[in-house]
Amino acid sequence: MARRGRRDTHAGTAGRNGPLNGPLNGQLNGASVPGGPAIGQVAALYVRPVRGAAPQPVQQVHATAGHGLDGDVQCDPLSPRQLLVAGTPAYARLDLPANALRENLLLDVDTAHLASGQLLAVGAQAVLQLTFACEPCGRLNLRQDRLSRTIGSQRGMLARVLLAGPVVVGDPVRLLAATLRPWSNDWRARVEAVLAQVPPGMVVEYRQLALLAGVALTYCRVFPRVARAIGLAHAAVGLRSASRLPRWDGAGLFDGHPGAHEGQAGAGSGSLNV
Repeated sequence: MARRGRRDTHAGTAGRNGPLNGPLNGQLNGASVPGGPAIGQVAALYVRPVRGAAPQPVQQVHATAGHGLDGDVQCDPLSPRQLLVAGTPAYARLDLPANALRENLLLDVDTAHLASGQLLAVGAQAVLQLTFACEPCGRLNLRQDRLSRTIGSQRGMLARVLLAGPVVVGDPVRLLAATLRPWSNDWRARVEAVLAQVPPGMVVEYRQLALLAGVALTYCRVFPRVARAIGLAHAAVGLRSASRLPRWDGAGLFDGHPGAHEGQAGAGSGSLNV
């Protein structure tokens, strides 16, 4: 398990309710994607049809709103990790072979300059919501020795599909003025924020909590301690728990407006900054 790092300024606070996406600052709708400065273009696209398979290069893929990239194993409506966006500058700096970072979208953009909550328009229709930086993992070392140690914060940004549309190699990428509330790069802050959204009278299982917060299942063993620390131990249970309370799967968590439901942590309908 990775060591706990310093919390960033986007850390969530239990007790503030509302969907984790928060309010949209700026106008955005499927009929017309607003303008924004062009920051680059799509250099390559990859999908993984099944877990364990090598990413496959494609020339075009359809991005489905709220789900991810069609045909990719990470396509999941309840995940903040629907796709990974990486940049060619990281490949150049580290002299990496193609797809060493296991990205879905490779942009000719330095992703170190992107931030959580920003929205990227890709092509004419698709819009991606950047969630948080992708942490290094041991699999990177299969592509280059000690890459998980040398990559630092250069691996890229995870994202969700906000608006649907085709994505094609060579498509322009624009940075939109509209934004969503940022997520934290600190996994504990994300777990705490999700726990605070569990509706009263329901519980979330640890495995589902890991999915919703975008963390590996190996972290489940510390979830009871994290939940106790913020007074929400009653909100999460193990897979074999005898609790008869209905299980929450995360419904409403990624709604793009505040106040979809009241969470465990108390009154208030303001959006949660995770």
